Amino acid sequence: MRTIEWDNGTVRMIDQRRLPDELVILELTDYHEVAWAIREMAVRGAPAIGAAAAFGLALGARQSTARSRAELLSELESVAHILRQTRPTAVNLFWAIDRLLGRVRDPALKTPAEIVAALEREAQALADEDVAINRRMGAHGAEIISDGDNILTHCNTGSLATVDYGTALGVVRAAWEQGKRVHVWVDETRPRLQGARLTAWELMHDGIPMTLIADNAAGHLMRTGQVDVVLFGADRVAANGDVANKIGSYKLAVLARENGVPCYSVAPTSTIDLSLPDGDAIPIEEREPEEVTIIGGTRIAPPGVPVYNPAFDVTPYRYLTGIITENGIVYPPFKRNLRRVVEG
Repeated sequence: MRTIEWDNGTVRMIDQRRLPDELVILELTDYHEVAWAIREMAVRGAPAIGAAAAFGLALGARQSTARSRAELLSELESVAHILRQTRPTAVNLFWAIDRLLGRVRDPALKTPAEIVAALEREAQALADEDVAINRRMGAHGAEIISDGDNILTHCNTGSLATVDYGTALGVVRAAWEQGKRVHVWVDETRPRLQGARLTAWELMHDGIPMTLIADNAAGHLMRTGQVDVVLFGADRVAANGDVANKIGSYKLAVLARENGVPCYSVAPTSTIDLSLPDGDAIPIEEREPEEVTIIGGTRIAPPGVPVYNPAFDVTPYRYLTGIITENGIVYPPFKRNLRRVVEG
């Protein structure tokens, strides 16, 4: 199944907090529940968050008792505000909401019923497009993968991070489907262990050779020539090519440059935010200290210990070999070429 899907007024999504121990499907019928799922990371990954926000807005419209176009549009702005507050870094969240709100402002939609139907169609179209975009990214990215490559990944960038197929892991899938013999080094990705819990689960399910490593082993593997390319995703890309991604990505990019290993970010153009000049303008989410101090219910640090827990870091563009998008691979100078690829 898809990571997230619309089923006649119910948003069905895989609860990613429960993997790999059990596959649980959440069924949400209230936009507040969707906001909760995004905030608590039952659904995660920038493209999947965008789809969730789109379906959440559609749920908000369906729940409304508004009797006029103006009343419904006002209510949808309130729904959008709640959804926007869930997670600040992933720009796909805001992109998806703005896309749907732009659709319902069409003056041809004159009644609440017409607006509700249009929102549901637009949200479904956004989800379907995500799958097609991921497959195009995978095809472009597979061009830089050679037979026999050892690929290092970070966090989870597969089907679970998207509606289906994946971004950086989609590149791996595409190369594997082409018959290339690849092996993936999977960073565990502290503190929430998305690599250990989710990426390992996906790769093992698909039969793609992989090995789980502690995050701190990545530098050793690169120095000893056991990594051919580093791939990670993006939650927001600034106009100059700086990339915000899961905490630890910056470290990998610096290590890759030091050891002569190419490093690519893989992101749809919806993740590129040309309104921000550089990565310093990207808001970085900070999360609860318990994510660091407790693993699987077991406390690993003294009670009351001070904790700093940023969920993302920013990789300056100079450490990236390229950025893989559905419209092709973007190489430096990023400031010029990102605008060209976003504008098609």
